[in-house]
Amino acid sequence: MANRKPRKGSLLTVDDVYRQPVGPAHDPKSLYALLLRFVAWRQERNWSETTLKVQTHHTYRFILWATERGLYSAADITRPILERYQRYLYQYRKTNGEPLSIRTQRTQLQPLQVWFKWLTKQNLILANPAADIELPREEKRLPKYILSIDEIEHILSLPDPHTLQGARDRALMELLWSTGIRRSEAARLDIYSIDGARKTVTIRQGKGNKDRVLPLGERALSWLQFYQQQVRPQLLVTPDLQSLFVAMDGLDGLQPNGITNAVSGYIRAAGIEKKGSCHLFRHAMATQMLENGADLRWIQAMLGHASVESTQVYTQVSIRALQAVHASTHPAEQMADEKVSDADEVGLLADLYAEADAEADTPPDSPTPT
Repeated sequence: MANRKPRKGSLLTVDDVYRQPVGPAHDPKSLYALLLRFVAWRQERNWSETTLKVQTHHTYRFILWATERGLYSAADITRPILERYQRYLYQYRKTNGEPLSIRTQRTQLQPLQVWFKWLTKQNLILANPAADIELPREEKRLPKYILSIDEIEHILSLPDPHTLQGARDRALMELLWSTGIRRSEAARLDIYSIDGARKTVTIRQGKGNKDRVLPLGERALSWLQFYQQQVRPQLLVTPDLQSLFVAMDGLDGLQPNGITNAVSGYIRAAGIEKKGSCHLFRHAMATQMLENGADLRWIQAMLGHASVESTQVYTQVSIRALQAVHASTHPAEQMADEKVSDADEVGLLADLYAEADAEADTPPDSPTPT
């Protein structure tokens, strides 16, 4: 099979890598063959899909670089070779002439450290050439832009709740602001993720393959129930589709890129020329709750930032206490008299509450359903 370079602009999946062999692919000692062994080993140990995808993509890109320079086997890779690759990343310029960010450079180098460490432990190479590689130091920066409450309320007022897409998008953005979940987590929600009785949303297999249960504010829950009961059934073309948020063609669930496209459109329409979409809601939720007195550990639990040091703290967080903190510090929950911004929405939400007794961050290469 002819060697083909992956398309630019998106992460390769594991299946992509299997379909695109590099170098002497049938040689068991080749870099490509060893990558496939590593992928299979990690799959057997239930690595999260996202982590495995990132690991595979960046390791494969390194193998492409090495193959172009006549380096085909693990024995060919030495510390000077890896330092040469590190310089290549440092000197690389994107199509707009800008260099790769420090974070991007680290993201491309860290998978190599993991891979070569594994090769060494499996006795597939004698020594780890990446053992002493020093990664570029990343500056710790605060988010460049935090949406104000007024800006968020303006964005949320833009979708037309009397249209299917508008009602869906309003429910989606209310959820993002209320919970601060990631776009990938929103895309994985299904029709059973929202518990109207407990006023919670369950995130299955979030970052790091961890589940978590988060409180939902009354306002977000009302929009989600309206969407799920009144709007989603009208969108569906595939009756057995389980995804909570449905693409406008009704055939599939809304994918992460589709969520970004939907949210960023309203942000631009609001006249906010800032980079980012879903993460702007995430940063705003965390910042605003902290400013209103929420303890940092509750914010960490909401965001799912489970580091080794803080995992034990998160296990002590109860959903009832988290609900109380959320209700007392989230700005949307402090606006009892401002749940809607105009008369039409007041009437709409009045209907929602009457019916609420029923059970509740790289552009795609091709158009993404929205």
